Amino acid sequence: LEEGINEAGAMSSWIAAATAYTNHDIEMIPIYIFYSMFGFQRIGDLAWAAGDSQARGFLIGATAGRTTLAGEGLQHQDGHSQLLAANIPNCVSYDPTFSYEMAVILREGMRRMHEKKENIFYYITAMNENYSHPDKPKGSDEGILKGMYLFKENNNKGKIKVQLLGSGTILREVIAASKILSKDYGIDSDIWSVTSFNELRKDGMETERLNLLNPDTKKKISFIEECLDKRDGPVIATSDYVRSYSDQIRPYTKKSFYSLGTDGFGRSDTRKNLRKFFEVDKEHIVAYGLSVLAKEQLIASKHAKEAIKKYNIDGNKP
Repeated sequence: LEEGINEAGAMSSWIAAATAYTNHDIEMIPIYIFYSMFGFQRIGDLAWAAGDSQARGFLIGATAGRTTLAGEGLQHQDGHSQLLAANIPNCVSYDPTFSYEMAVILREGMRRMHEKKENIFYYITAMNENYSHPDKPKGSDEGILKGMYLFKENNNKGKIKVQLLGSGTILREVIAASKILSKDYGIDSDIWSVTSFNELRKDGMETERLNLLNPDTKKKISFIEECLDKRDGPVIATSDYVRSYSDQIRPYTKKSFYSLGTDGFGRSDTRKNLRKFFEVDKEHIVAYGLSVLAKEQLIASKHAKEAIKKYNIDGNKP
């Protein structure tokens, strides 16, 4: 169905198709694709109604993220739809980077909604850039679905290490930053692709609750702890969303945790300049990484200072 520029009409059609399994005994798999900024923000109450009426289907927030849609400014650049989606209890949400992640998530969504008959619906954000997609790392399916998996492990320089978490389009900046840290500064890093800070938070909350209500049994550990707690170094999480998106998992790891994000309104500029402005480009991730390691007294602060100067970063800008 092509509804034209009519978000409420399109969402209503999607709900009709997404509830056809119970209203008309016809199993349908509706996929509604929209500019992510024009989803939950515009039709939030209809998305809530979809949850209430036990809709099953996929909402695809396209051109998602605050820096992926260059030159479109305040109206179009979304840095918060994932947080809005997180408020709907039966909405399962993801911010994947690569095609294999999207494939795994869609396949599992079909299984859960149409084979297991779960009354959930999916919100998946999609980007607006051309880039090459690597092969799927072996054994990554479980992590993709739970919210994070180890994309690459760098163990070739020395003892100092940092855990780099990235999601959506900014994962690629994280990958580039990891190479610079290794090549120019001799610092190793583990790169984690975070497909859903929202799903990780749900797991963290559930694990914490179970432990608090069962104080006499062996403590369960959250999936975040399972991934990170035996790894060396502080955690830096970067996304194309406001910091509170990645901050959601902060309470569920014992490690030092720092989040970078795109707080504020969107702006009209090139992707490169937008990422520099919001401090989520590879250079800022490197500079912040070195500064964090200096703060944790793992390296001398002069290295961070030199990097800030090298990349023309103004530490006093608003």
